[in-house]
Amino acid sequence: MATVCWPYFDPEYENFSIRMNPPRVSVDNTSCHDCTLIKVDSVNKPGILLEVVQILTDLDFIITKAYISSDGGWFMDVFHVTDQQGKKITDSKTIDFVEKALGPKGHSTEGVKNWPSKRVGVHSVGDHTAIELIGRDRPGLLSEISAVLASLHFNVVAAEVWTHNRRIACVLYVSDTTSQTVDDPNRLSLMEEQLNNILRGCEEGDKVARTNFSIGFTHMDRRLHQMLFADRDYEGSGATTDSDYSSSSRPKITIERCEEKGYSVVSVRCKDRAKLMFDIVCTLTDMQYVVFHATISSDAPYASQEYFIRHMDGCTLDTEGEKERVIKCIEAAIQRRVSELSTCDAANCTTDTWG
Repeated sequence: MATVCWPYFDPEYENFSIRMNPPRVSVDNTSCHDCTLIKVDSVNKPGILLEVVQILTDLDFIITKAYISSDGGWFMDVFHVTDQQGKKITDSKTIDFVEKALGPKGHSTEGVKNWPSKRVGVHSVGDHTAIELIGRDRPGLLSEISAVLASLHFNVVAAEVWTHNRRIACVLYVSDTTSQTVDDPNRLSLMEEQLNNILRGCEEGDKVARTNFSIGFTHMDRRLHQMLFADRDYEGSGATTDSDYSSSSRPKITIERCEEKGYSVVSVRCKDRAKLMFDIVCTLTDMQYVVFHATISSDAPYASQEYFIRHMDGCTLDTEGEKERVIKCIEAAIQRRVSELSTCDAANCTTDTWG
């Protein structure tokens, strides 16, 4: 195993380093004729790559190419991006937002509060309460969940649902239709009991159905990845029957060892789509792997991504069991987004939609 370890970051020193060396962000529309280049130079810290990719993803940018280098104390990235129509990012307000979100203000607590993004938390959508559900998917399940909430006088204000390998992960934002408070312990306990009864009624084997009330703030898509990862949905990835992932179109994922630098090299080739880089980086980060270098490219309709990684403890992936687990988890992360069931907002999230 490699003996090189990820350095310890003292929180106060990290804040001091950011103040002394604030992030530099450049939005370049002149170097390439068909895309915008976003360059980020910053003091390195754990999780910074995911933070940057998350912001670009939330703006619905398409990342066509990227070059990542964060070996040592400095983080240097170049992203080639377009909008959803394949055009450059030219809107002055959007460019200003990118520069602020990725720049020094984006690293301050006060600055982060003002950035619109998909977050899970009790206070993340006004005063609405966030509920997390995980269990076995089946026809009519969402209608039953909606009926329980309606009977308890709760409105579904917004929801996001992912399904994968017959498992379902759901984050609901609910409000009260009466004058009673949403956070009343008795009402929440009754809601949890009735929702758990629905979820557990269709469980098989040792899988567990759960209803949780979200505490704190986590990016919505990242939280859904975390929920399904904790549910071990990836264990069924090799036997998936999704039509979008036949044997000829399933992601091709390999893991090799870079002896010279002491990295494990994760190579992914699959059908290109929006948010692909976010899903892979999110999975590696939550599995406690650090991305030191990466190259991303898109040659429609396929994407090729290569990540040079080590575990947080500095070790590479040396056993076949470790490699197989990472491959399965990345494949599951790619497939979850494709089999995403629905995203509802206050305007269209009705019982009919859920059915």
